[in-house]
Amino acid sequence: QVQLVESGGGLVQPGGSLRLSCAASGSNFRLNAMGWYRQAPGKQRELVATVTRGGSTNYADSVKGRFTISRDNAKNTVFLQMNSLEPEDTAVYYCKVDRIYYSAGYPYTDVYWGQGTQVTVSS
Repeated sequence: QVQLVESGGGLVQPGGSLRLSCAASGSNFRLNAMGWYRQAPGKQRELVATVTRGGSTNYADSVKGRFTISRDNAKNTVFLQMNSLEPEDTAVYYCKVDRIYYSAGYPYTDVYWGQGTQVTVSS
């Protein structure tokens, strides 16, 4: 099992910045891809950004140039630096991690989601 703890959400004015963190804990695991998704009221959950274990990143077009995803593999933590925030960025942000674990010598994968953290951009 993996436990995810998110932090860093809040209320910010348009043009402001926030930094989200998601720390994973547990035993007998290695994290592959990590990422952030968001869900605004009345809308489907959408991808914001992902980062592989090797550091390759992928961003939604709507956040390119404004958001930066990074990770600390030693601390099993993923970050999302959000700059130039817009009201359209208002949503609940969820951390997602892909876990690799071994059982009886065989590799398995599964997915874990964080509990979500609210980001509100408003004047």
